Amino acid sequence: MRIVAATQNKHKIEEMSAITKEFGMNMVSRLDAGVPEFEIEEDGKTFEENSEKKAREIMKVCGNITIADDSGLMVDALDGAPGVYSARFAGEDSNDEKNNEKLLLLLKDVPEEKRTAKFVSVITMVYPNGEKIVARGECRGHILYKGRGNNGFGYDPLFVPDGFDRTFAELSAEEKNKISHRSIALQNLREKLKEK
Repeated sequence: MRIVAATQNKHKIEEMSAITKEFGMNMVSRLDAGVPEFEIEEDGKTFEENSEKKAREIMKVCGNITIADDSGLMVDALDGAPGVYSARFAGEDSNDEKNNEKLLLLLKDVPEEKRTAKFVSVITMVYPNGEKIVARGECRGHILYKGRGNNGFGYDPLFVPDGFDRTFAELSAEEKNKISHRSIALQNLREKLKEK
């Protein structure tokens, strides 16, 4: 059974493929599925809405089961921001560095005990018959006053997961993949596929 990944991110495809393979699903990238490059406006108010929209738009083009994820950081002191705007937090021309700078600026007067946050990942698998599976994963932690570590991407250098004294960017890929929001969402997806 062929399944198309809405993402172009090879690392995400590898992670998701490891799970779907167990269920006889062969995952291919949207490029390999012949889906032309087009922009999908992520205008949802939740990770669930964006994840489903990405999966449905790609499925309309390829006609195969499609899987997409949407993820981001939610900071309690900022009422859940940056949330669905995590990738473009500092504006349209934002990058990891600018996003992290903006986050640190907004939190500069927030004391350590109030710098709690969580990474969220929502994975949605949509079927041509209209069926869908939604799996959510969360990883709680707190935000540092300055970044540490060179691994990972995005807000990883600022985020220390609960139970650790190192940031996501200081953990090895293997360590991060055991506890990350995406790995938890993937574990939940595995459970839901078993129930199918």
